[in-house]
Amino acid sequence: MMPGRLASIALAVVLLSTIVPARAASIEITITMDNLVIAPAEVSAKIGDTITWVNKDVFAHTATARNGDFDVMLPPKKSATSVLNKAGTVEYYCRYHPNMKATLKIEP
Repeated sequence: MMPGRLASIALAVVLLSTIVPARAASIEITITMDNLVIAPAEVSAKIGDTITWVNKDVFAHTATARNGDFDVMLPPKKSATSVLNKAGTVEYYCRYHPNMKATLKIEP
């Protein structure tokens, strides 16, 4: 092998070893509202993840964050999506059925 080519290969190996791996692709998390229950009641996620809210009931629900971060309207038998963009623990509930409560833990 030529000395110049060997140096180029060594440089490429050094540069490739310093590349930081990219964050894994965001994931989709499904939260279901059925029979006046939010399931799962506690979810862990990361910024960039997508929440799919599914309303299986015959009446409307909301996913309303107590801190004001989101307020998702869910007509009967419909779904909606939200992308998480802020870290923290968010307690949320249904405005129409306040006994329906859950927690979303969002990590950076």
